[in-house]
Amino acid sequence: MQKKHSLLEIAFASLKLGLTSFGGPVAHLGYFKEEYIDKRKWLDDKTYADIIALCQFLPGPASSQVGIAIGMLRGGLLGGIISWLGFTIPSVIILVLFASLYQSFSLEGAAWIASLKIVAVAVVAHAVIGLGKKLTPDRPRIAIALAAALLMLLFPSTITQLIIIGAGALVGFSMYAKQAVSKVQPFVISITKRQGIISIITLIVLLIGLPILAQSTTNDYIKITDIFFRVGSLVFGGGHVVLPLLEQEVVPTGMLSSGEFLAGYGMAQAVPGPLFTFAGYLGAMLTGVTGAIVATLAIFLPSFLLIIGALPFLGELRKRASFQGILTGVNASVVGILLAAFYDPVFTSAISSGVDFGLAAILFSLMHFWKTPAWLIVIIGVVLGTLLSFI
Repeated sequence: MQKKHSLLEIAFASLKLGLTSFGGPVAHLGYFKEEYIDKRKWLDDKTYADIIALCQFLPGPASSQVGIAIGMLRGGLLGGIISWLGFTIPSVIILVLFASLYQSFSLEGAAWIASLKIVAVAVVAHAVIGLGKKLTPDRPRIAIALAAALLMLLFPSTITQLIIIGAGALVGFSMYAKQAVSKVQPFVISITKRQGIISIITLIVLLIGLPILAQSTTNDYIKITDIFFRVGSLVFGGGHVVLPLLEQEVVPTGMLSSGEFLAGYGMAQAVPGPLFTFAGYLGAMLTGVTGAIVATLAIFLPSFLLIIGALPFLGELRKRASFQGILTGVNASVVGILLAAFYDPVFTSAISSGVDFGLAAILFSLMHFWKTPAWLIVIIGVVLGTLLSFI
C-alpha cells in the first residue's frame, strides 16, 4: 500500500511539473527543487546536487534525467517511468496536436510566451540562490562557482561545461577529500549493480546494432528509432544542443522541410516540460501519432539506460571521502554553470525592459519571501505579464 501511495504521489507531482515547468532545462531544476526538495522533502539538498552533478556528466537531457533519478529513488524503476511520463507527456501531446495544425497555428510574439520567459527568470534566480547557500558556503567554493560562471560566459559551449566540471572535480579532490563529511543520506534504490551493468551493455548494443538494422531495412519506424536513439545517446548539453543535431538528421535528408522544422522548433519553446519532446513533433510529422510515440521513446530511452547504469554506483561512491571531495568541487562548479545560464540565455532572452525586470522581481519575491509555489508563480506571471502588455 505504501509503494502504491508513493507511485501515485510521484504521478501527481511529476504531472504538475509537466504542466507548469516552463523555461528550459535550468528552470526545470528550479521547479524540481521547489517541488521535490523544498516542499515534499523527498531528498536533501546535498543528494539533489549530487544527482544534478551526475546528470551533467551524462549525455542526454539533464533535467529529465534528474527527474527520472528522483522518481527511481522514490519508487524504483516504475517510479522513474512514472516520473518521466508525468513530466513529458503534456508537452508531447501539445506538440503532436501542433504537428497537424502548424501552418495555421502562430504564437510568435504572443504576450503570454514572453511572460513565461520572465517566470523562468524568477524560478532560476530562486534555484541558484537556494543551491548556492547549500553548496557554496565558504570562500573557496564561492571562488570555484564564480570562476565557472565567468568561463561559461566567456566561452559558452558544451565542451567548456565538461572542462569546468572536470576542473571542479580535481579542485574538490585536492581541497576537500580529507575534510569531506563522512555521513551522507544513503540512496534507497531497488536497482542492483548487475542491472546497472546490463543497462550500459544494452545501450552499447543498441548504439551499434540500430544503425546496421536501419541500413538493412526500409521500415520507417526502425529508421526513426535509429535516428532518435542515436541523438539521445550522444548529445551533451541538454535540449538546445539536440536541435541542430536533429535538424541535420531530418532536413538535409529531405524527411522534413526547413519550414516544417522551424515551426516545430518555435512551438517547442512555448510548451512546458523537456525540450527533447520536440522529437514527438518530428515523429508526428514523419509518420503520424505512431511515429511520435516511437521517436519520443527512442530519444529518451538512453536516459533511462544511463541512469539505471549510474545510480547503483553513485550510491556506493558517495560513501567514500575521496568521492565526496570530488562531488564537493563539482557541485560548486555546477552552481557557477547555473549562474551563467541564469544570465544567458534565461535573463538576456526574457528581460528587455524595466517592466519586464519589475515583473521578474515581483515573481522572485513571491517565491523567495512569500514562499509562493512554482505552479502558482506560472499563473500569476502569465496573468500579470499579459495585463502589463496592454499598458
